Amino acid sequence: MTDTDTDIAYVVDVSPGSGTLPPRAWPPASDATRLSLNGSWRFRLSPYADADTAFTAEGYDASAWDTLRVPGHWVLQGQGRHGSPAYTNTPYPFPVDPPFVPTENPTGDHLHTFDLPAHWPAGGEAVLRFDGVESCARVWLNGAELGEFKGSRLPHEFAVTGQLRPRGNVLAVRVHQWSSGSYLEDQDQWWLPGIFRDVTLLHRPEGAVRDHFVHASYDHVRGTGTLRVDSEPAGRVLVPELGIDVASGETATVPVEPWSAEQPRLYEGELVTDGERVRLRVGFRTVRVEDGLIKANGRPLLFRGVNRHEFHPETGRTLDLATMREDVLLMKRHNINAVRTSHYPPHPAFLDLCDELGLWVVDECDLETHGFHAVGWRGNPVADPRWTPALLDRAARMVERDKNHPSVVVWSLGNECGTGEGLSAMAAWIRERDPSRPLHYEGDRSCKDTDFYSRMYADHAEVEAIGRGEEAALDDPESDARRRAMPFVQCEYAHAMGNGPGGLAEYQELFEKYPRLQGGFVWEWIDHGLAHPEFGYAYGGDFGEELHDGNFVCDGLLFPDRTPSPGLTAFKSVVQPVRMDGDGREGVVRIRNLYDVSDLSHLEFAWAYEKDGATVREGVLDVPAVGPGGSVELALPEPPRRDPDAETQWTLRARLAKDTAWAERGHVVAWAQLPVEGGMQPPAPGGSAPVRAGGRIALGCGEFDARTGALLAVGGLPVTGFGCDVWRAPTDNDNGMPWVAGSSLAAKWRALGLDRMQHRVEAVEPRADSLVVRTRVAPAASDLALRVTYHWISNGIRLALRMDVEPEGAWQVPLPRLGVRLGLPAAYDRVTWFGAGPGESYPDTGAGAMLGIWSATVPELQTPYVRPQENGARSGTRWAELTDGVRPLLVDGGTFAFTARPWSTRELDAAAHRTDLVAGDTVWLHLDARQHGIGSASCGPGVLPDHRLRPGQEQFRVQFSVRDSAAPRRPA
Repeated sequence: MTDTDTDIAYVVDVSPGSGTLPPRAWPPASDATRLSLNGSWRFRLSPYADADTAFTAEGYDASAWDTLRVPGHWVLQGQGRHGSPAYTNTPYPFPVDPPFVPTENPTGDHLHTFDLPAHWPAGGEAVLRFDGVESCARVWLNGAELGEFKGSRLPHEFAVTGQLRPRGNVLAVRVHQWSSGSYLEDQDQWWLPGIFRDVTLLHRPEGAVRDHFVHASYDHVRGTGTLRVDSEPAGRVLVPELGIDVASGETATVPVEPWSAEQPRLYEGELVTDGERVRLRVGFRTVRVEDGLIKANGRPLLFRGVNRHEFHPETGRTLDLATMREDVLLMKRHNINAVRTSHYPPHPAFLDLCDELGLWVVDECDLETHGFHAVGWRGNPVADPRWTPALLDRAARMVERDKNHPSVVVWSLGNECGTGEGLSAMAAWIRERDPSRPLHYEGDRSCKDTDFYSRMYADHAEVEAIGRGEEAALDDPESDARRRAMPFVQCEYAHAMGNGPGGLAEYQELFEKYPRLQGGFVWEWIDHGLAHPEFGYAYGGDFGEELHDGNFVCDGLLFPDRTPSPGLTAFKSVVQPVRMDGDGREGVVRIRNLYDVSDLSHLEFAWAYEKDGATVREGVLDVPAVGPGGSVELALPEPPRRDPDAETQWTLRARLAKDTAWAERGHVVAWAQLPVEGGMQPPAPGGSAPVRAGGRIALGCGEFDARTGALLAVGGLPVTGFGCDVWRAPTDNDNGMPWVAGSSLAAKWRALGLDRMQHRVEAVEPRADSLVVRTRVAPAASDLALRVTYHWISNGIRLALRMDVEPEGAWQVPLPRLGVRLGLPAAYDRVTWFGAGPGESYPDTGAGAMLGIWSATVPELQTPYVRPQENGARSGTRWAELTDGVRPLLVDGGTFAFTARPWSTRELDAAAHRTDLVAGDTVWLHLDARQHGIGSASCGPGVLPDHRLRPGQEQFRVQFSVRDSAAPRRPA
């Protein structure tokens, strides 16, 4: 058999590989020498798997090859010379013909020459370690073949003692984009081949630690921790702070502080053998399912979690330590306490950070076969015993690598793999190797291989039924009984694609109401928009892929540059671990502690009494150290003199009382606002008589087109495009799930013609002190309509509008929005408003918006979703002032949502990328009486009934005035 034949045979072999060492714990910090082989490598790309292997021979001249960064993905380097990324959600980008892959199989040959450092010890052994290669690799060192492996996001090691020399070592690695392993790695993400994690040479002295297992449990009744470290070879375990000095394999029980995500207490120690001193970071904690609940250290958990793919917009799945730390810090600062490593084990350094800073981790195996769904799960590897060794290898490499992390509290078998005995074999192996952690798998409703019940995207009604123990039955009574005795977790919910997700608060209310519901994990953490020279950020199809899933890859709570989206801001408020509610008029607040472990002593509770958005008095509440699950009711300070004409409220903030490892003192953990007086809207002005001159009608400070009744100017400020507005550029959630027929609300809107409404003027009626304009607003080819009547009145200073709307016909779909639209000169690009802010908010997404006075430029009001869509509404607005710096336009007289954009809704709707949007000569101002909610129907439930905009009788009031002063308006 030739070398080429060997290569091709290995690619389609279902075995996990050959020549690698048994899996073990991730090499922690120790006094043994190591050499990073990261850096610049020589690289050659071939279109087929049968390229020659002459490059592995001694003396091969690769000077004509390209250079490549390792770790890295070759498709993200070389400016297009090395192929392109491709995105699919579930479909395999090759024929479903397991275990075979196409002959056109991009194959990257990598060469790296290195010298051993002068301080490299003599004697002992050496190990070559790869932490991640997609999708399979064959390895040579100094011309000798070491072996090959699959399992892209898992570590593989080779013994290389006999192959090393002091200088001129040549490491050759052949990486195939496709292999049989690709069938096991159909995760929803970009396909990005390459050596994308670290490559390291490890010296192993005589007597060095080959593997070790830290068992550190906690007895919450006695307040003691029990430590046992199994080591190969044997050694001594030292934890000086606890006075522990025992032989490996022996137990020590001592009083300790337990580890938790809220209080990640780690004890520094060492494992000492004859050849090595290995650092130990010991966290004592016990996690088990008992009494029908997932408990840590005896207390039930509530996961406020996210799913996290590893992603960077420029380097793909290659992440540096700073980026990983940024992720964990952002999670902690947004009240996230848990992460599911979807859908593969992360870089091991990420778990170190979770240990240090505190996150509960569901560690998921590198396994997904979702593409078999398209063929009725025929040939699914988890149901084919030939693949079981590969599945067991993946399970073992995950568990052995990550077993010593206290943050890892659940093992997950994989994601969306259907069902099969391969999963059962994995579960049995993990239970035997590590019975200390519960097991998760969502894809089997029988729950035979799991310790808790898990679902994806169950709607609110189903979640509530599960909370009550009334979920729908299966055909198997035994499975029903087993499942109903289990705790429940939504492993994916609230699909964070584009504008949204909506319905977060209603989910959290259920999680906190029913003990069985132990929270969930939002899908997902970050948008996977790849940096692109033309589009800014690219999504599926932007690299010419024939098969792709569009911008479904952009579904995160962070934008690609790691800027928090409004969805993350809302999630922070929804899951805040302290609730403050009460009666603002009576001056009473009830504070509830929703932490799993912590009391409230680490927080300072600040209050402010506000009048029309401005603080008039502030201070700090004296709050006792309420324990987890407890509450206290307190009196607020006596407010200043009541003012029934003003809008007054208490704003309460729970903030860190001192610096922590993840945020500085003063960081706001939770907040609430309690209304006192509702305030009064300015009365409608007295009316002046309309005056007709030529083609215009003057009404006080307003000017109107005499033929159409359209507003043309306010106080001399020109206005264009005025009219009733019902259309919005559909959000990703409006567009629904592309693979589910009938799920797109936007398609129904377009079919009805709501994106091209036509206006017929029925009457323009000047009256003694007002102007009445009657219109019929309707889509073409339909008998549905809205009867819209504009009632205008002005006293020469203020122009007041009352818009009456009455639907005509049998409307079957909700409206996108209902309000008015008008165009202003582009110079009106600064806004100050009293309402919800500072970010956008919609009927079911506004939990992160606080009532106050805010300012922004029009460009700053835009939310930069990767695919442009409806965005930027500020709801609950009492007044808004737009200015060109000379003559401000004030809008008030009611409560409304406003949106201001430098482009029209039509332009926004037509754009595929942010770079398609170019500011014009008009600022388009939308004033909405109501908007339809957002929901999360891009992959989940739609808008809840309370947030739907059903056509009905509406009355909308708003007033306009222009001042001859650039000074910003402030409340009286």
